[in-house]
Amino acid sequence: MICRALSRRLEQNVKPQDIREIHICLEKHGEFYHPARVEVLARHQKIAFVLNVAVSETGIEAIKKEYQCLTKLNDEFRLSFLPEVYGLGEVESRGDRKIRMFLGDWFEGYNEFHVARDSSDKKIKILVWDDRRSRFFLSLEQAADLYRQAARILTYYYNVESFEQIFSWHHGAGDFVVKIDTADLDLKLISARGYAPLFTSLGHLKNGEKNVELILQALLIFFLNLCLRMRLDRNDGVGDIVWADGLAVQSTLAGFFEGLALKPPVASMPDSLDNCFRYYLSVCTEADLYELSDAVVKTFNRRAPEVRVVKHHLKAHVEELNRIIGQVL
Repeated sequence: MICRALSRRLEQNVKPQDIREIHICLEKHGEFYHPARVEVLARHQKIAFVLNVAVSETGIEAIKKEYQCLTKLNDEFRLSFLPEVYGLGEVESRGDRKIRMFLGDWFEGYNEFHVARDSSDKKIKILVWDDRRSRFFLSLEQAADLYRQAARILTYYYNVESFEQIFSWHHGAGDFVVKIDTADLDLKLISARGYAPLFTSLGHLKNGEKNVELILQALLIFFLNLCLRMRLDRNDGVGDIVWADGLAVQSTLAGFFEGLALKPPVASMPDSLDNCFRYYLSVCTEADLYELSDAVVKTFNRRAPEVRVVKHHLKAHVEELNRIIGQVL
């Protein structure tokens, strides 16, 4: 598997005898997987991979599905914000316990991030976990760019005709990673645990039967769900659920439309998808936005700690969203 991955990365045939050393370092423990950095020295080059290892029952059940999702998305989408994957395997440990793992690209120079309180001014900010140098907080401009790119990536992978989306994702799980190069910021999505339609009840419809109204309605629900979930994180990555400030709303709207602009034309649309949705969103009232956002919250897992936080902030969130839509559109 390592040779196959190296051959693809280096675009030349790599044999076992070409590998000089392999270094493995366990990076973190996650709810689903335990990711390890695998550094391979071959032909005077150093190539890094990630090996996601599933030990828990939850992880073992999820890992094959995620491997298939990543393979499908990398095959079907022209741009890629996800890691390439190279193979899925299984070993047995003591007591016939199965351990599953898959090998993928390691995003060099990218780090996990979470919302945290800055002790210097007591404000909630985004903290980048760069433990090779030192952890640091993003500026307001950088945080806005981060949310914008996250929204663009998730929108890009949303299929407007089949209603398929990457789900579930969560900032609290460290699903996005960020790289800061001088003033530039770049975001990647390291996980795609599922890829399924918003509406399972409409799965039987063929694309030709999905009219413009239905496509735009589904897109609105996807957008409102995106706006809510973009504001959720865990304090320092492990603490209580935290609700991000209004900066996330405006950035999510901007990134959402950037993602739409990357999509190919939809034959049934009278104009470009982003223009059609701009009009559709502009005629939505605040009451419409609240009613649909409330319906979206009802689809959340009722036992999830996010639900109480979202319900507490929902009215103010919709007021803010409606105000920003009025300013931008």
